[in-house]
Amino acid sequence: MKLLNVNKPAGVLCKLNYLGESTGDFKIPSTKFQKKNNLCQLVKFVSNQNVYMTSILKSKDMDKNMTSWVKVPNDSDFSIHNLPFGIFSVDKGNKKIGIAIGNQIVDLFAIADQGYFNDLKVDKDVFATNYLNDFINLGKSVTNAIRLKVQEMLSDKNSSLLDYTKVLVAQSAAQMHLPVQIGDYTDFYSSIEHATNVGKMFRNPENALLPNWKHLPVGYHGRSSSIIVSGQNVYRPKGQVLPPDANSPIFQVSSKVDFELEMGFIIGKNTQLGESVKTSDAEDYIFGKVLFNDWSARDIQKWEYVPLGPFLGKSFASSISPWIVTLEALAPFKIQGPEQDPKVLPYLSYDGLKNYDIHLEVGLKPKHGEENRISKTNFKYMYWNMAQQLAHHSSNGCNMKVGDLLASGTISGKNVNSYGSMLELAWGGKKPITLSNGEKRKFIEDFDTVIMRGYCKKGSIRVGFGEVRAQVLPALN
Repeated sequence: MKLLNVNKPAGVLCKLNYLGESTGDFKIPSTKFQKKNNLCQLVKFVSNQNVYMTSILKSKDMDKNMTSWVKVPNDSDFSIHNLPFGIFSVDKGNKKIGIAIGNQIVDLFAIADQGYFNDLKVDKDVFATNYLNDFINLGKSVTNAIRLKVQEMLSDKNSSLLDYTKVLVAQSAAQMHLPVQIGDYTDFYSSIEHATNVGKMFRNPENALLPNWKHLPVGYHGRSSSIIVSGQNVYRPKGQVLPPDANSPIFQVSSKVDFELEMGFIIGKNTQLGESVKTSDAEDYIFGKVLFNDWSARDIQKWEYVPLGPFLGKSFASSISPWIVTLEALAPFKIQGPEQDPKVLPYLSYDGLKNYDIHLEVGLKPKHGEENRISKTNFKYMYWNMAQQLAHHSSNGCNMKVGDLLASGTISGKNVNSYGSMLELAWGGKKPITLSNGEKRKFIEDFDTVIMRGYCKKGSIRVGFGEVRAQVLPALN
């Protein structure tokens, strides 16, 4: 891997290029950053200037041709261009921070224990931890430098890591855990297609959106204690429901359990109470993204949500993917979002590309049958982007903390096969979907497994999220 040759005199305004596109301007403080210097030294300086990138390379072609000596299947979400962070353990041992590459996990504690991060002055014990929070709190100047140093070592055919195979752990031999300790969780309602579909079903089809919807990113505060990692099963909830044509509710097991295809982003930088984040600064406060299934009990939710919004119909479980994909890895996949009309208020306005081209799909596997792909959509359709969501959330001075999770809301596309919930796919139960084994579904039944996947692709570069899956089990007691 070759470095950008920075040989301009101090104080000169320069540009860095990533995949042929300018990532921003910065000034060289000295002439010490030369081609011969350490990659991470330059990255650490650049990160401090709020310029973030997956790698510093001379051209698009060089990045496209970057490969790893670790075998990576062609369809792997975890290419050398990705390198997401997660928490893993082996044989019920201590939890540690790892980076995914192909079908392997890079043990960052093992690398640090061998002194590879000494130049970054990072205590090796930060990698032996139950959650990523303390690591994320080191700041992007450090986390980016570590990720890029690992990328450099994994792409160097002469890397000394080749003689130290203990740093690699097979994903099949590892147990993945909740990646962050989530202090607070907020769920938005930011897909105009989803909001319109719901409005048509439950309100006036001619005025599906409420008056405020195009003026602010609607959201609510959720329950973080019931957010679980992929692979952990979900118990069917119980609650009050109002039977058809009844005047009084009954307490029963929900018969309308649903999934919601969402993505979440992890806060990577604290704010102080009273402080607001601008859309132009929002990416500095976002560490990365995950897949998110915000389970719902539609019958419980319908009875309870007026006047204060979702409660027990949502708080019984939400599932999160174990690997956090950094914004830096997602940078090549930025695109323009939908036109926002009417024009938003100044604090929600933004410049540049803020949406992401992320392919998403949902699979449903019944107890006796194969997996069926029931939805295929894209994150690029989101009306409100992450920068706007964070700017709005903090506009009243609400403080953000490292590890907080902000979810997108259900992601639906423009056609029936791209809807992000059973509520829409089966249109409230009126149009059941048929599975390959002949079974029909209006909502999720006991022992159904829901699998969500997501990835970005541009040419030969693929950056993905793996999957988030969970099986619905019968209610307890």
